[in-house]
Amino acid sequence: MPSFNYIAMNKNKNTVKGRVDALDLQSARAEIRKKGLTPVKITEDTNFAAREKRAAAKRNVLPELPLKDKIDFTQTLQILTATGIPIIETLAFMEENAETKNVKKVCSVIKSNIVSGSTLAETLEKNRKAFGRVYAGLTRAGEDSGELDITLGRMLELLKKQAAIKGKVIGALIYPVFVILLALVVVTIMLAFVFPAFESMFDSLGGKLPFVTRICIDAGHFIQEYWYVLLAAVVVVLGLIVFIFKNEFTRRILDRIVLKVPLLSSLMRFANYSNFLAVLQVAYDAGIPVVNCLYLANLTLENAVLRDAISAAAIRVQQGTNLSSALKSTGQIPNMMLFMIATGEQSGRLGEMLYNCTVYIDKKLDDIIDTFTKLVEPFMLIVIGGIVLFLALALYMPLFGAYNQI
Repeated sequence: MPSFNYIAMNKNKNTVKGRVDALDLQSARAEIRKKGLTPVKITEDTNFAAREKRAAAKRNVLPELPLKDKIDFTQTLQILTATGIPIIETLAFMEENAETKNVKKVCSVIKSNIVSGSTLAETLEKNRKAFGRVYAGLTRAGEDSGELDITLGRMLELLKKQAAIKGKVIGALIYPVFVILLALVVVTIMLAFVFPAFESMFDSLGGKLPFVTRICIDAGHFIQEYWYVLLAAVVVVLGLIVFIFKNEFTRRILDRIVLKVPLLSSLMRFANYSNFLAVLQVAYDAGIPVVNCLYLANLTLENAVLRDAISAAAIRVQQGTNLSSALKSTGQIPNMMLFMIATGEQSGRLGEMLYNCTVYIDKKLDDIIDTFTKLVEPFMLIVIGGIVLFLALALYMPLFGAYNQI
């Protein structure tokens, strides 16, 4: 409704300013007179209308949900939908009993959109960032086929699997990262406080300090005097890392390098393939055409090189090539995957073979993570042992040198 600013006179002949909502100028004047005021000047508040429009649009945007909230939302929606409860009542119940503000707002916005005539899939399509294009695409397939509850069940399993894979990969990488960071902190403390404290004692021993000891003492003085330079360097390095991962050009270079590193390449490949195949299988079972299945599954790939390869394969499938041949032409898909997909195409059991392929990839991923963890632990021991040996030599070599001179 339009809003009008007004200047009016009250019964005491004092000037009064305010704002009133009305359909038009005449209605605004009538509203002002109802307040016992005599209107002097009335102007439409166009800025207020624009602000209200922006606020309404903002209220209609779904917030992006964390994976855990997305799983909880999907699980509740699937259970209530499967029991035959109307979607409006389901969303109203979920809104009332939501555990987080974001889930509460998601339920409220979706409910209001459905009441206005939109479908669940249409609402998710308008807000792809909240749930992702894969979620929106599978939801549309479920609504079109009349099997929304079944599709939501598949989506739930897919989300749980993504959470499990994410946990496995993070678990495999967090140990070496934590050890490296801890080692850097310990070395910094040693250089900044321990070695400068021993400097006077080393000087009293006489003689020339060993090279490693001199390096450590000089590094300690530098940290003490120019700590802000070190802090700035850390900030710059962290910013550079963020830039590398966010920038499309540098990210592609990094993705290409990762795929050439032994073991790490297998870890990244199979982690990507696991999500890719899971979405491909769920989308195919939902009745989505193979080309669209490929495009949806491709959205889950984090590695740009693999993503480009699957995009090229999707184009070949669109041109009439069968799925296994198109994937084989990329040169990025494991032979076992290709064999199982080809067998599924020939036997007419592609959905079943995609599921078996997913199980195979998950097993390979578990084996790779287990191998990665077993190899990282001794490597970390070697790194920590090397750091301890270096610091110990820097501390004790001057003492050994003085002892030999006695």
